[in-house]
Order: sequence, then structure tokens, then C-alpha cells
Amino acid sequence: MARVLWAPFLAALVAVFVLLSSPVTYAEVPNAVPPKGEHNGKDVPQPIEFPHDIHAKINEINCMYCHTYARRSKVAGIPPTSKCMGCHSVIATDKPRIQKLTEYWEKRESPPWKKVHDVPDYVHFTHEKHLKRFVFDNEGMEVERVSEVCAFCHGEVKNMTVANKVKPLNMGFCVRCHEANDGPSDCWKCHK
Repeated sequence: MARVLWAPFLAALVAVFVLLSSPVTYAEVPNAVPPKGEHNGKDVPQPIEFPHDIHAKINEINCMYCHTYARRSKVAGIPPTSKCMGCHSVIATDKPRIQKLTEYWEKRESPPWKKVHDVPDYVHFTHEKHLKRFVFDNEGMEVERVSEVCAFCHGEVKNMTVANKVKPLNMGFCVRCHEANDGPSDCWKCHK
């Protein structure tokens, strides 16, 4: 009799474990299976510690507002200093990192940002096609939630200050995503 009582308890316990260990943030993206894989990369020191968490999470600024090229080109792009100064000529001007940004602006220089998410030169990756598939042509996916799609390859950047590479971005990672999401399997689509 006691054995029968334990069976539902164990089943419930396993169900709770599976739910808690699932990546909740990705479950929201309709018609998409996020690629599996983690990477523990080195921190890439930047000239200014850019707080993605304040901009993307707290202020809810869409990734594509700053990374404007993502929706129409291969690269996502780094925002021009003028875009930053559009707000920061009046907002948070007393903060040391904004004062440093202002120095670059006054010298008519861009901060020398360093790449964090990079693939080898022989890999042809285009942000535009991936955003088209997972956001713009994905029924039920709102553009306002694009950060959930960006997180597939960039991790939860909205929970980071300076972006860190937390996904492997290697061939196995990409192939698993293509297989799970009916992406092309022709080698020449990614290697040109």
C-alpha cells in the first residue's frame, strides 16, 4: 500500500524538477527550439562598462534599437556614439562611464569596443535571416520580445552588464539549431 502512495509523489517530484531545470525564458518563443550548449568565455574588457541590464531589462530598450543593422544585414552593428549621446547628453551625465562616453563624443571618436561574439571568417552568418525566421516571419512572436531570440546565441544579455560569451557559437551548436528548427543543411549556406 505504501508503495502505491509514493508513486504519485515521485512522479510529481520529477515533473517539478523538469520544469525548474527547463530554460523558462526560451519557452516563450513560438515555433522555435533554442540551440543547446553553454560556454564559459573570458571577460572581454571594454573601454566603457556598458550596462546591458539597465538598458535592456530595466528600461526595456529593444535590442534592435541600438543594434539597428541586425534586422537588415549580416552584422548587428555597434551603435554610433551619437545614438548613445541622444539620451546621455541629458540622462545620467554625472556617472563616470557617461562622462567617459562624453569625452569620446567631444573628441569625435568612437569608443574602441572589442568583439565578444565572433565567428571565424569562413563562416557566413547573417543576423537578418535569423531575425526574419524567428521574429518577423514567426507567427505569434512580437518584435518587442526580440531579446528572447537574441538570447539563443548571445545568452541573457539583458541580465548582464558587459556582454559575455556564454554560448559556444561553434559548428555543433549551429547544426543542432538548424536541425531542430528546419534550417538549411547545405554546407554552402554557412561556408562561402
